[in-house]
Amino acid sequence: MNHLKNQPLAARVRHAWAGLRHAANAERSLRTQLAALCVALALLVYLRPAPLWWALVLLAGSGVIAAELLNTALERLADHLHPQVHAQLRIAKDCAAAAVLVLAAGALCVAAALALELWHSH
Repeated sequence: MNHLKNQPLAARVRHAWAGLRHAANAERSLRTQLAALCVALALLVYLRPAPLWWALVLLAGSGVIAAELLNTALERLADHLHPQVHAQLRIAKDCAAAAVLVLAAGALCVAAALALELWHSH
């Protein structure tokens, strides 16, 4: 049995934070996405849109961050298991990167919809 399974919540949260810190230190794209989320949060505080917009922006932004983390995890695992370039692993890594791209595009659409909403309300 894996001794890392079924750990107390505090231990699992520590592991998750360690993963986030590691990925943020190692991946420029994750740092860029985290910075974009911070800017979005600052704009939400400044603009004070309806709570639904907060939910949409936070859901879209956290989805992008989660996808970046999964992309990083997949890349690290693939590189560890098969350090040489392999066509099938390249496809898997490209698909994970595409997932980040799709979520980021969706997040930009949410931002555009919010901007239109605010534009029309003034």
